[in-house]
Order: sequence, then C-alpha cells, then structure tokens
Amino acid sequence: MARAIWNGAINFGLVSIPVRLFGAIRANDLRFHLLHEKDMGRIHNERVCNVCEEHVEWKELVRAYEIERDNFIPITEAELKKATAEATQSVDIVEFVGLNEIDPIFFDTPYYLAPEPRGRHAYTLLCEALQQSERVGIARVVIRTREHLAALKPSDGVLMLELLHWASEVIPRSEYDFPEAKGKLPAAEMKAAMMLIDTMTATFDPQTFHDRYREQVLALIRDRAEGKELPAAKPQKAAGKGKLVDLAAMLQKSLDAAKKRGPARPKRAKAPARAARKAA
Repeated sequence: MARAIWNGAINFGLVSIPVRLFGAIRANDLRFHLLHEKDMGRIHNERVCNVCEEHVEWKELVRAYEIERDNFIPITEAELKKATAEATQSVDIVEFVGLNEIDPIFFDTPYYLAPEPRGRHAYTLLCEALQQSERVGIARVVIRTREHLAALKPSDGVLMLELLHWASEVIPRSEYDFPEAKGKLPAAEMKAAMMLIDTMTATFDPQTFHDRYREQVLALIRDRAEGKELPAAKPQKAAGKGKLVDLAAMLQKSLDAAKKRGPARPKRAKAPARAARKAA
C-alpha cells in the first residue's frame, strides 16, 4: 500500500475525523537524459556566476526575489520559515458550497482521504451527507509547509480532497479575445450541431483512452534497443488556412459520417433520482 503523505483530521464544526492523505494520480511523463553525442557521456549542470564567471558551490548560494529587472532582494531561510504555514495536519472546512458553483478552471490536484479505523463511521456519514446534499466542503489545508485552498468532494463512497487554484492564479477571460454572442444562431446550424453531439454521445470510460504518444515512444525505444530499423517518419499534414466554409454543410457531412460509424459505446442511462426530480 502507498505511504500516506500525512496523517491528520477533517475538522468541521466540533467534529474531527482522523484521516490519512494519499496521492490520487501518478505522473507518466517520459524522462530523457542529455548526453554528449560524441561519446555518450552524461551532461551535468554547473553553477556559474554571470558576474565573476566562477563556479559556485551550493553553500555560497542565497535565494533572492527579482522585484524589477536586475534588482534582487535576498531572502534567508530563517525569514522564509516565518512565512511558512504551520503544519496543522488538518483539513479545516470553512464552508459548504454547490459543486456547480466552482468553475472547473480552479481545480488542480486530487488526493484521496482514507479514514483511520476509529473514524470510519463519521467519515461515511460526512461522505453520504455531502453526496445527498450535492455539496462540497471548501477547506484550508497545509501540505509540505504550504497552505492550500481545497475542495472536499464525495466520489463513490470515498472522500476526495482536490486542491484549488487561488483566484489570483487564474487568468481573467477578459485578457483574451473571445467571440461575443450576437443575436440568435441559425436554426439549421444549431439543429445539426445538436444532432451531431447526440450521435457522438457515449458513456465516458477512461480505460478506453490511452496515451498514444507515450506508447509509441516506448515502442520506438524497444525497437531501437533490439536493433530494429525504424520506419520513416510520416509527413505532417499542413494546417488549415482558415478558409470560410459552409458551416451547415460541414455539420451535416459530419453527422452523416457519425451515423455510419454508429455509437462507439452505449449511452449512460439516466440516474433514477435525477429522472424522478425532473418528472416532478
């Protein structure tokens, strides 16, 4: 079993639930080393001062923040520790909100929260209460000396803790040029678009999707290790030049092609509770 990142507690009101925090994702990035092509020797990064051009030892380094170009303010380890959040080892819920109130752009890193044996009943109760109320807890939590904003969410009987971006980290949409709604869209185009979406709708199953780039690179590496001759690279398709097209005709053509292929996977049936609410 994986090692817990920390042991702590979920605190809300006067209730405290002992839990352990575990990572919920693992990185699958391929890591490459830089070598000298001539003799396949490893390349090492060296610390060289751009003023005196001398090699610098780790013990001679200091941290500094650049407040403007080439103007640095040194910060010592002791000063940084004063700003470090106290390692409280707790998930402190400050409020509950509807999950649909949180813009998905704020979600960052998910974790699992597993209960300690003595906290299983309270853990299950909180998880079920969040599930039935369709709420998530907004909490503050300290992980590795840094305080984070987080959402405590129920997921199939398990409590997930998902770190959130701070509002100051999210770039406002106003900084980009997005199209504005201008009147009603053509009915024929909207109907074709909706039909295409409906035809391509399926139950999401993440197991059917694979990291094709990673698989192809690993296959290439295996072939190279076995001394196989690698196939010639396929020419890249040229990017479109943004020509105006008949959107309705293209949608209809896409719809016809989708109907011929048929649905990739069966659609998910509506949940009885949701169907009952809609009927009511």
